[in-house]
Amino acid sequence: MMPLGEELYSGKAKSVFRSENPDQYILHFRDDTSAFDGKKVEKLSDKGKVNNLFNAFIMELLAEEGIPTHFIKRLSDTDSLVKKLTMIPVECVVRNYAAGSLCKRYGIEEGTAISPPTFEFFLKNDELHDPMINDSHIVSFGWATQEQIQQMQTLTFRVNDVLKKRFDEAGMLLVDYKLEFGMADNGELTLGDEFSPDGCRIWDKTTRNKMDKDRFRQDLGNVIETYKEVAQRLGISL
Repeated sequence: MMPLGEELYSGKAKSVFRSENPDQYILHFRDDTSAFDGKKVEKLSDKGKVNNLFNAFIMELLAEEGIPTHFIKRLSDTDSLVKKLTMIPVECVVRNYAAGSLCKRYGIEEGTAISPPTFEFFLKNDELHDPMINDSHIVSFGWATQEQIQQMQTLTFRVNDVLKKRFDEAGMLLVDYKLEFGMADNGELTLGDEFSPDGCRIWDKTTRNKMDKDRFRQDLGNVIETYKEVAQRLGISL
C-alpha cells in the first residue's frame, strides 16, 4: 500500500493526500456522508469502499471512450491514485430528467424527461451554497476561459452519451449528475473529482425508486445497500 503523505484537502466525503510522486495525489474516500451544506452528517459503514470502487469503474470506462480523466489506478478499498490537476472552481451539471432544484426553480414536475438534456454551471463554493453561474461570470471573474468552457460542455455531454446508455442497459435512469474539471500539467482539460451515487441521481427504470444520495437526504433508508445494488447492476465487483 502506498503511504499517505501530507493531507492537502479534506472535503465532505473525501480527502486528498500527497503521494511519493509530486505529480500524483492519493484520493481517500471516507465513510462520511453529508447533505444540506453539512447540516446533516453521518458515517455510513462501507461507503468509502463502495464509492472508491464505483468511481474507479466509471473513470476507467470513460477513459476507454477517450475522455481524459485524472484517475490512474485504485490503490486499496478506499484509496485511488490520481493525477495532480489545477482544478477549475466550477461544477458542470447535466439533467436528463427533472429532479431536485430544477423542479423548485421552474415548477417542472419531478420525473419529466428533458430533451435535449439541460446543461448548467454552478460555482463550487459551499459558503455561497454553490450558486448558478453563466459563461459571462466564468470568463469575467477568471474562473475559466471561453475555450475551457466549451471543452467542459463538450466533455460533459460526451460523458452523458456514455453513461446514460450504460445505466439504461442496467435497468436504471441517469437522472442528473455533476462533473468537475481541472488542467493537467500538459495543458489538457481533464475530468477530476469523482463519479459516484453521491454526485448524481439514479432511479430504477421501472419503479422510479431513488438509488442515490437522495435516500440519505430524504431519510429513505438502505443508503449503502442501494449504492451496492447500483454497482452490482453495472457489473462492479465489490
